[in-house]
Amino acid sequence: MPQTETAIEHVLVIPTSVFHEVGCFQGFSDDIHRYLNVIVDPACASYRPRREVENNPSFKQLIPYCIFQCEGRIFGYRRGTDQGEVRLHAKRSIGVGGHVSTLDLDGEQTPYLEGMKREIEEEVELQTGWTESCIGLINDDETEVGKVHLGIVHLFNLDKPKVAPREKSMIDAGFAAPDELVRELDEFETWSQICLKHLYASGTTG
Repeated sequence: MPQTETAIEHVLVIPTSVFHEVGCFQGFSDDIHRYLNVIVDPACASYRPRREVENNPSFKQLIPYCIFQCEGRIFGYRRGTDQGEVRLHAKRSIGVGGHVSTLDLDGEQTPYLEGMKREIEEEVELQTGWTESCIGLINDDETEVGKVHLGIVHLFNLDKPKVAPREKSMIDAGFAAPDELVRELDEFETWSQICLKHLYASGTTG
């Protein structure tokens, strides 16, 4: 049975042309203020059917990408075959997050922050206190997944290393030292590789 219009997921996007106007980059950028004020501006951002933008490089889907860190160790996991994006199956990841959608329009915070909160709560259970900061953006036009997504990286510093996966698609989850993860870089999805190289291999983040 075909989906009805009300059942179709609409996700937050910006035109790729707007991203290029602000300044296109490949990899990681910590110039967050340059980009955030533009890409979350309602004059630029809009909600479009996910099925229409999933393979359309004319738009960048905005993705909160959350990294959990505690006592110098990083939370990571492997994506199982139940995970929605088939192009990332079996890849390891240090990022938790997903699309911001029209489901997030009626919350107390901005739709973007509500979307980030919803995605975290759907994927993991944080069993400890934390502080959070937005530390950069990821763009990867060298992969098919990356061409249609723009990652906004949030670093969560946890009081204790207590993160429990909620989704069956998150397997082999746990904390590890950054240098151990960097040595196994080829096993990770591209966004995680970019973050590990920029934030940890370079010593940018403690």
